[in-house]
Amino acid sequence: MIMEQQPELARASMSSLKIIEEVPVTLVHLKEDLQRIKKRDEELNFRANKTEEYLNTFSTMKPSDAEELFSKLKELGLPRVRDDHLVKLIDLLPLNVEELKTVMSAYSVTISTDNAKKIVDLVVEYAKRS
Repeated sequence: MIMEQQPELARASMSSLKIIEEVPVTLVHLKEDLQRIKKRDEELNFRANKTEEYLNTFSTMKPSDAEELFSKLKELGLPRVRDDHLVKLIDLLPLNVEELKTVMSAYSVTISTDNAKKIVDLVVEYAKRS
């Protein structure tokens, strides 16, 4: 989410923030952003430290690989599949059709067996790199 501060409200509270755009972000890119913040601020707060621990454990893909996989998944032209679905696939890296169906069951999107196999083939290729 991208937020901007409303100028008429001077205090820094959640009520003074306005959501201007929602953009799905992979764990890989979140990890990259958190590292940039850590470098800038020299240390992270408690919640950011916990997030960093989680990301170090579960986010093993290189940012360039995540971007490339996103592009290749997008090129498949899957019907009704949005960017946030693709981001979730990159985060969880389902390695077979059954895992893919489990991930996608959280959304009201059905993927044909043919498309599911195409997705899994791409994901497996990139999962081997991490």
